[in-house]
Amino acid sequence: MKLLETIGLKAFSKIDSETAHGLALRALNTGLGPRGGPFATDRLRTQIAGLDLPNPVGLAAGFDKNATALAALGRTGFGFLEVGAATPRPQPGNPKPRLFRLTEDRAAINRFGFNNDGMETIGARLSARPAGRIVGLNLGANKDSTDRAADFATVLAHCGPHVDFATVNVSSPNTEKLRDLQGKAALAALLAGVMDARAGLEAQIPVFLKIAPDLTGDELSEIAEVANTSGISGIIATNTTLDRIGLHGPHAAEKGGLSGQPLFEKSTRTLAQLSGLTDLPIIGVGGVGSADQAYQKIRAGASAVQLYTALVYGGVSLVDEITRGLDALLARDGFANVADAVGSGRGDWL
Repeated sequence: MKLLETIGLKAFSKIDSETAHGLALRALNTGLGPRGGPFATDRLRTQIAGLDLPNPVGLAAGFDKNATALAALGRTGFGFLEVGAATPRPQPGNPKPRLFRLTEDRAAINRFGFNNDGMETIGARLSARPAGRIVGLNLGANKDSTDRAADFATVLAHCGPHVDFATVNVSSPNTEKLRDLQGKAALAALLAGVMDARAGLEAQIPVFLKIAPDLTGDELSEIAEVANTSGISGIIATNTTLDRIGLHGPHAAEKGGLSGQPLFEKSTRTLAQLSGLTDLPIIGVGGVGSADQAYQKIRAGASAVQLYTALVYGGVSLVDEITRGLDALLARDGFANVADAVGSGRGDWL
């Protein structure tokens, strides 16, 4: 299987990035991928916001925007999955091309702009998803919406009965002025509306807030203050960055959000700072491509991690490598479980 994956990754690298991504999802759905499930040990099993995870390594939103490969992704070894972002109405997103590989940097730049099939179609797929996996939905807003804050609540009310958690995504750089909703007053009002929508659900699922890595210390403090009093269950740190430092190749200056290895240090510093401002659990995202990097995120203050861009270069077999490697690192350092390691190395990032 590893040989087939290597051949497939090499072939995908020679074609348009977005086309390759679509073909990868189709390949997974035809059975070309792992057929087991999450690797789990007593050290790896953990709980975050009431969710019992077999391991703390999750799939970040964006890989399966429209929830079309849930069964296949559930076999890849992830401890939990996040799909979306979903908006109330379908939208095409930004003009193509809008996804670019930075192979030398093991990174990517995207400016998708919340392209998705809309909450009704995505919700229908989620309602028929396989049992036995933790699945969350990233909530988004339509580009032409007159009330973007209300869009998040609308998607949660519609799709909430079919997922285990939801994420409020106000940190994508690819929808104009969306990040303005991270301001203190705007964010407080938005989250109040989302929590009102959650109150109408039969199951009070956890709600996470996904933040940007491009925040000042004061902005991060304000977000933590709002989060601490909003009733949300946790924070996902971080989304992609607008930074363009030390990149290589012909696409280095493309507009959009940068993900992958160049984001690792910046996103990890952000989560370490954030963990000192809140007792809410944090999911660490940004540049995770190895067991050691997952471990560093956890030691910096993350209770779980997510990845996406690393799959472009390492394939889905990387998930099992990371979880098994993480288990070995926890054992090496004498931690009985993931929770005991959370924050143990936070000082290294401050």
